[in-house]
Amino acid sequence: MASTTNSKQPQVNGELPCFKKFMMENKNKVTVVLGAQWGDEGKGKVVDLLAVNSDIVCRCQGGNNAGHTVVVDGKEFDFHLLPSGIINTKCISVIGNGVVIHIPGLFEELKKNELKGMQGWQDRLIVSDRAHIVFDLHQQADGLQEAEKGKNSLGTTKKGIGPTYSSKATRNGVRIGDLLGDFSVFEEKFRTLAAGYKRMFPALEVDIESELARYREYADRIRPLVKDTVAYLHREIKLGKKVLVEGANAAMLDIDFGTYPYVTSSNCSIGGVCTGLGLPPNVIGDVIGVVKAYTTRVGDGPFPTELHDETGKLLQERGHEVGVTTRRVRRCGWLDLVVVKYTAMVDYITLPGWDCKIEDVRQMENLPEQARQYVKTIEDFLQIPVKYIGVGQGRESIIRAE
Repeated sequence: MASTTNSKQPQVNGELPCFKKFMMENKNKVTVVLGAQWGDEGKGKVVDLLAVNSDIVCRCQGGNNAGHTVVVDGKEFDFHLLPSGIINTKCISVIGNGVVIHIPGLFEELKKNELKGMQGWQDRLIVSDRAHIVFDLHQQADGLQEAEKGKNSLGTTKKGIGPTYSSKATRNGVRIGDLLGDFSVFEEKFRTLAAGYKRMFPALEVDIESELARYREYADRIRPLVKDTVAYLHREIKLGKKVLVEGANAAMLDIDFGTYPYVTSSNCSIGGVCTGLGLPPNVIGDVIGVVKAYTTRVGDGPFPTELHDETGKLLQERGHEVGVTTRRVRRCGWLDLVVVKYTAMVDYITLPGWDCKIEDVRQMENLPEQARQYVKTIEDFLQIPVKYIGVGQGRESIIRAE
């Protein structure tokens, strides 16, 4: 990342202005991991790898429409709302203000992974009081909206993410902090929200009294986990803690920069990190883009290199390409470097493949020549170095190319 120095930079009492001083004190403290295709690139594995050397790992946007898989000692952990780094017992995990949270789904996810061996999360998980709540009525509305669109449906996960962000934008959403405050205020907001959705979707069914009783219980369960995460992160960064941010979805699903309207409802490119955690851009250091050696996408939308033949089926089978959240078979195709570079306009490149197992390879020089050439072509085209190469599902199945 380039930087410039202005010799005419004004000073106050012989010191740099506060924002400049803050930037210098906190330079390169935050590392960000983002998907660079349509999701499912393996961000969870990268986050799990980097969490070993991190103090805090955060989710900044999206909801339980995301699916991240981490395989540890043969056990497969699936995360939807939780940061993938929560497996690391030395890490604090933060669900930031930009995330939308289905509270029943969060506790179900915690229970499932606890049964698989995840321990101590009660002391390591922090939830933002500013995060918006995904209610079951949002999920119903998601499905009803998709049904109304018919053949023009977007292929959403029907997890209520879009309707919840819509509620947030129209300022009738309900936040975690509302749930933990005066319950009568929460009740009023929920009744108003439900009435609005009933007007939009007469077929929508909401047992308001039952929902309110349920959320009284959830308020007590989630209360110990909730903090002002903005203040918390600023304080910890100032103390020198290493922060890792895990983006959900991927850049081509970003609501502003993706293949609109076949996108998600949040900014899953770098901008979502700042707004979703309350961090200024100048504390962000390395930004790591995760790319599959081929391309996949779940749901509808354009896919220029999609394969509808036996090769596409082979990629799906060998790559275990089934959506973690939806269990839908992922669409598969060749690596699309035009998508990865985004603004480039060139012809596609055909490269020789290799027909041997590489799951046990741990050194770059031990890869087949065709595989090394494949990586070099990607680096040359993008002018970005490849730092890590995943060759299998397990935590240990990583080649460090740096």
